[in-house]
Amino acid sequence: MLASGYHRGWVLANGVRTHYWWAGTEGPAVVLLHGGGPGSSGEAGWRFLLPALAEAGFRAYAPDQLGFGWTDARPHAWPVLGHQSLVDHVHDFVEALCLDEFCIMGNSQGAYVAAKYTIDHPERVRRLFLVASGTIAGAMGLEWPGRDTNAGLAAIRDYDYTPEGIRRFLDTVVNDKASITDELCRNRAELSNRPGIREATQAFQDYQARMQREPKLRARYSLEDSLPKLSIPTKFIWGKQDQFAPVEMGYQLAERLPNVEFEYIDGNHQMQTDEPAQVNRLVIEWFQKE
Repeated sequence: MLASGYHRGWVLANGVRTHYWWAGTEGPAVVLLHGGGPGSSGEAGWRFLLPALAEAGFRAYAPDQLGFGWTDARPHAWPVLGHQSLVDHVHDFVEALCLDEFCIMGNSQGAYVAAKYTIDHPERVRRLFLVASGTIAGAMGLEWPGRDTNAGLAAIRDYDYTPEGIRRFLDTVVNDKASITDELCRNRAELSNRPGIREATQAFQDYQARMQREPKLRARYSLEDSLPKLSIPTKFIWGKQDQFAPVEMGYQLAERLPNVEFEYIDGNHQMQTDEPAQVNRLVIEWFQKE
């Protein structure tokens, strides 16, 4: 067990050697899906929530998704179907862990993956919790305000695989700049430079470009029809000071998703690490409900 209160492990998920972080040995299961920023991983996204969930009586699992962290990055594990590859990998992961029913949560791109997994496999999900997701907004047909001048999007587009590049991105998604340590930036940059990660990222981007050209692929990605019909209890939180995915997108989504409970709190984009005490409380309260 790590000093920070969580463990690490490996599982073979449909042939993909998948690395994950976990905490807790008893109680209901929770799956946590990190965002898509450079150097992301289950630990980077959920290092504060994992031990909090365990203390509250849950078993929490945070996989490193395809193209991230320590998970297999050989060609057979590249996300050649874009977001759907990530969704399918989550399914393979929970199957490998024999999780029949669980709560699921995601932030940013991971929120899309969590929502799409729930749509694809509603029989497995008890409750869903989402954090600030421009990816979901786009899949619901909304425009990204200020896309051309968005510093966070530029930091992802121009990422140079250095600790400085990581810092440029993190500066846009967290308010607490003191939390962006040299060690954090160095560790995330090292993960992004693992063999195969760049190629996996390129495979994902290639599919994204293809999806924009082919309406049938775009239709598979879209949530416009399916998410408003989802009956799984869902909560969506958004940071009022979100510099990456402006909170206006959250307001617009709330109008299109009347069955989803929205809450807007003080914080930037990656609230689960920027405002951990508040987010931990909201998540635990949501997942403790019957």
